[in-house]
Amino acid sequence: MKRSSGVRLCAGAAVGALSLALVTGCSGGDAKNTEDAAKPAAKALSAAELKKLIIAEGEVPGYKVTPVPASRAKPITTDSALCRPLARVMSGLPPVEAAAQTDRLAMENQTKDPTDKATSMKDLASGKFEESIHKSLDRDVTTVTLASYDGNGADKALGTVRTAVPGCANGFPAAQAGTKTRFTKVTEEKATAAGDGLVAFTATMDTGDGNPAPVHAEVVRTGTTLSVYFTSNLGAMMDKKAYAVSPEVVKAQQAKLK
Repeated sequence: MKRSSGVRLCAGAAVGALSLALVTGCSGGDAKNTEDAAKPAAKALSAAELKKLIIAEGEVPGYKVTPVPASRAKPITTDSALCRPLARVMSGLPPVEAAAQTDRLAMENQTKDPTDKATSMKDLASGKFEESIHKSLDRDVTTVTLASYDGNGADKALGTVRTAVPGCANGFPAAQAGTKTRFTKVTEEKATAAGDGLVAFTATMDTGDGNPAPVHAEVVRTGTTLSVYFTSNLGAMMDKKAYAVSPEVVKAQQAKLK
């Protein structure tokens, strides 16, 4: 597989007081059960509500925020049911279908011009132009997706990612737009955000040219809503430089969900 297609392709339980229950024959527990049963199930936010909560242009310093292009790459698919939530997250989708969702693309501002220092045939021969191209591509591109669920659906959806990360540690086969590839490994990472629950991971894809392509993702639960972050950096991949889910993007988005 060519590099370009490859790159397209991140407890506790509380104990109640027992003395009163012993004296009253546990009647207090029955009352609490009745009270819990009477509580309405948590409802998912609507698509309109999510659009008000997702980041917008001007809210992430150093990044341009736009709608996700209609020409976005086709989703990554896999025959592995266990690893499918990871493939969906890396496609800019929630790990499982949600009641409502919306998304944005946050692209780090470009500060390098590939033609600044390489304009002659001599520069091309010396590799300066290629070096400049790499630098111009060295910027984070992060897809942010907000997805909301009824009841405890968000927690269950996050659970599929939490299970898949160690379960798919040795990699899994995948395909995108009919092109087959393989993620060679999946490793858990330290999450950037804080929330009611979170999982972060790196997935490394075999690009077919001997240069592994790591991408990064993070999924954070805030009540009935999941924030899904997927970051790639083409220049960093080419130069084998470390990068992570864009912390500035995560900080800005999570602040809007508080």
